[in-house]
This record gives sequence, C-alpha cells and structure tokens, in this order.
Amino acid sequence: MEDKRNIQIIEWEHLDKKKFYVFGVAMTMMIRVSVYPFTLIRTRLQVQKGKSLYHGTFDAFIKILRADGVTGLYRGFLVNTFTLISGQCYVTTYELTRKFVADYSQSNTVKSLVAGGSASLVAQSITVPIDVVSQHLMMQRKGEKVGRFQVRGNLEGHGVVAFGQTKDIIRQILRADGLRGFYRGYVASLLTYIPNSAVWWPFYHFYAEQLSHLCPKECPHIILQAISGPLAAATASILTNPMDVIRTRVQVEGKSSIILTFRQLMAEEGPWGLMKGLSSSILSHNDK
Repeated sequence: MEDKRNIQIIEWEHLDKKKFYVFGVAMTMMIRVSVYPFTLIRTRLQVQKGKSLYHGTFDAFIKILRADGVTGLYRGFLVNTFTLISGQCYVTTYELTRKFVADYSQSNTVKSLVAGGSASLVAQSITVPIDVVSQHLMMQRKGEKVGRFQVRGNLEGHGVVAFGQTKDIIRQILRADGLRGFYRGYVASLLTYIPNSAVWWPFYHFYAEQLSHLCPKECPHIILQAISGPLAAATASILTNPMDVIRTRVQVEGKSSIILTFRQLMAEEGPWGLMKGLSSSILSHNDK
C-alpha cells in the first residue's frame, strides 16, 4: 500500500530564533563560498556577446582559473557577503508572511507563493545596490575591459586592494549615474526574483511531498529536503532565466529599458540568448 506520509512543515512558531539566525548566517556563508564562482560565471556568460569569451560554464571556469587563479573566481565576493543581511530579511519576511496568510488560507501553495514573493520584494530592495557593485567587480579581467567600468591599478584582489577596487567602482557609478545608479535594474530584479522566489517554495514543497510518496518509509526527511531543494532551484531558474539575463545586462551595461534590452538580445542572439548562463544559474541559486 502506498505510503501517504506528510512532510512536516516547520513554521515560524516552531523555530528557535537564536539558533535559527546564528546557524542560518553561518550555513549561508558556507554555501555562498562554495557557489560564488558559479554566480560570477553566470554574470559573465549573460553579459558576453554570443560566445566571444566563453563557450559555457565549464569553459569559463577553466579559463578564469588559468588567467586569474582562484582569486579570479571570487571577484566582488567581499561586497557580495553584505547580501547576508538581505538574506536574513528574506527568511524573516517569508516566515512572518506565511504566518499572516495562514489566517486566511491553509493552502501551503498559497502561503508559499505570497510569502515567497513578499520576501523577495523586501530582500531585493536591500540587495540591488550590493548586486550592482559586486557585478561590476565580477566583470573585471586582467588587461581587458569587459564591463561598463574598469578599476584602475592591478587586479590581484588582495587585502586593501580589493576594497580600493570597490571604492573605485562606487565612485564611477556615482559619477556616471548618481545615487540612482545603485538601483539600476531594480524593476528587472523584482521581475526576476519575485517570480523565482514565488515558484521556488511551492515547487520545493511539491517535490518533497512527491518524493515522500515514492521513497521508502525509512528514508530520512533530510534526504528528501536535500533532493527537493536543487530540483526546485532548477525549475525556478529555468522559468526565470530569461529575465535574469536581461536584469544582468541592464545593471552591468547601464541600459535603461528592459524592453529595448530584450529586443537587442533577441536581434543579436535569438531566443537561445535568453538561456545564457542557465547551468551556472542553477548551481548558484542552490543557496536558499
């Protein structure tokens, strides 16, 4: 007889808040360290014209490693770590919104959709300025201008030099666009991450429930979660990658129109251009 177990959903009131935030930040940091190279690779693949520099995720990984060493895969990482703040705002908003929506609907799908979208709205309002700076740092390559701005001096990325690069990029953004430059692509980010978050959680619960029916009764709950997370990330990334490509180009290339960026991308690279960096996107989005 088919096992109809229900996966227990941990809600806000079940959490030990102190442990949740302390361990949450520590674990998120560990995951960020492991997937950041794919975040950098995703950005470069999405911005490049055709296959002018890299032919895919693996090719980009090898070429960056050979040209710049391991540090080349972590350009902009120090700035990007500030997104840990928005990450905690994200999970807090998500859990509190789920609790609020539960007063009106007991549907787990409804709660996940509303909470995921709301959490992403809050998080992106904090994250976009950090993303704008870190993405420009990601685009730095030795002896070659790739992005809109280029830092002066060497690109070794050690110690004070790394912070010097950040200050240089911030000055160039302010000089070119003023304070508004730090929120370039904000709408595109919302159109990318609100849908991504809104579909990630329902798919995560869906895959967990389906796996609970298919796997033996003795299968640990944590195994189901470990499989469901990447499956949900892959699904959400596939659905939102086209807008993610447009978002990256708007922020890195300084474009002002989502529609014009879309038209230019379609004219230059066709529909497949909307799927640029998909494999690295799937890998880098497994940090939820």
